[in-house]
Amino acid sequence: MYRPNFCVECGERLVRRGWRALIGSRFCSDCNRRLGGNVHAKMLATVSLLVVSAFAMGRYLRPQAPPLIIQRASNSPLSDYPLNLKASNRPAGDSTKQNLDPLNPSAADDQAYICGARTKKGTPCHRRVHAAGDRCFQHKGMPSLLPLSQLVVRP
Repeated sequence: MYRPNFCVECGERLVRRGWRALIGSRFCSDCNRRLGGNVHAKMLATVSLLVVSAFAMGRYLRPQAPPLIIQRASNSPLSDYPLNLKASNRPAGDSTKQNLDPLNPSAADDQAYICGARTKKGTPCHRRVHAAGDRCFQHKGMPSLLPLSQLVVRP
């Protein structure tokens, strides 16, 4: 890379010391001060100002996001009315029995089962499945390590 030994403006010998020797300025310190100082900093500030203004203009002109519309099937069991959290659906005397799924009242009475297939660690898988002979998505087709009586999850 070309580094001049003399100032381009006045012809004075350039003294290079420290890290400025790596930059390779073409002007002496007097001419540099008189001609406008650090040109690179001004150019960097101008470019950064242009980038920030272009980003702000793009954000301002961006169209607004459409509203979120959630559609349900016409035979949906969900109500169209807003949810009332203060009202209680349970009778006052029946506080011992809790239904986990309000849409399926018999869900609390059903038995739950675990997969029971051998994992990489060698222990039985403890993921819940719907029926006694079923396996989870990861162990489909594998045999169970436990007998069917031990696959039942007791509440």
